[in-house]
Amino acid sequence: MADVHDLATRSYNMSRIKGTDTKPEIIVRKFLHSNGLRYRLYNKKLPGKPDLTINKYKTVVFVNGCFWHGHTGCKYFVIPKTRTEFWRGKIEKTIQRDQEAINKLVELGWQSLVIWECDLKPDKKEEKLSNLLNKIINSEQSVYGKKNKK
Repeated sequence: MADVHDLATRSYNMSRIKGTDTKPEIIVRKFLHSNGLRYRLYNKKLPGKPDLTINKYKTVVFVNGCFWHGHTGCKYFVIPKTRTEFWRGKIEKTIQRDQEAINKLVELGWQSLVIWECDLKPDKKEEKLSNLLNKIINSEQSVYGKKNKK
């Protein structure tokens, strides 16, 4: 099946897809900030360049788009019907790269948390964000070596 757009229109549409400061990221950032957490954005010194780095709790947060990061079992992750092999390969590489980054972060002693785009839909948002906050605050240990209250 041919693309419904010409090459210039498709190129323009793809250029509008943001890699940073996405709506799901903004939702998570506002929530964590309003609950007193301070973080660093896109830390290039850490594997995978996490969306949020919370040094106090030695925790990183990845805010993943369901399609681009291959969220299995999610209704928002559907492999396109055209160029299926291309998209499957691209998404599989992203999943593999994500897992390698998380493994490296764990080796470095960082807690890695992932929140999915679909978790931020209105029906689940409050519960998922509260769970995220609890996981961060109740992590085993802060940078200062003190055990956090559970």
